[in-house]
Amino acid sequence: MKALIIIDMQVGSFKHETPRFDDSGVIDRINKLSSYFRKTGKKVIFIQHDGTRENSFLPHSSDWEILPTLTKSPTDITIGKTANDSFYETNLRKTLSEYSITELVVTGCATDFCVDTTVKSALSKYYDVIIVKDGHTTANRPHMEAQQVIAYYNWLWENMTPTKNKLKVIDFDQLMLELQ
Repeated sequence: MKALIIIDMQVGSFKHETPRFDDSGVIDRINKLSSYFRKTGKKVIFIQHDGTRENSFLPHSSDWEILPTLTKSPTDITIGKTANDSFYETNLRKTLSEYSITELVVTGCATDFCVDTTVKSALSKYYDVIIVKDGHTTANRPHMEAQQVIAYYNWLWENMTPTKNKLKVIDFDQLMLELQ
């Protein structure tokens, strides 16, 4: 069973002072994927960062909220996290087990922090992972533009030696063809 994982797509990460690469395109692709997952009876899981330790993204603050442009259903699952790794001290693994989910389709923000850490953690926990090549985003970094960061991580994941499980990096259009 597959689940769509949507990492840290929160208001505080998408402010004017922290622009994200292709944010509207990423949001549109995530909305289309989540719609497909819901229609086919698969789970949609939102990972929501609680930055209490950093004194940011405080629960129930406007920064903590999921982007209003993302479609969210009452049947979706929301899991809070306090570190880059969506599995670290969360109930994500337990939730995946409850629904017999063994394959994760990963999207979200930020490519080089929470998305990357979650992907590697999922592989070490023996999940099959599909990364939507154009379904994650980040901001410019001191030594690299956001588009370069995204391209680098897509290349890195495509060339990793995975664990026993599968790791696949695929663009949205190709994934949708394969899913249908």
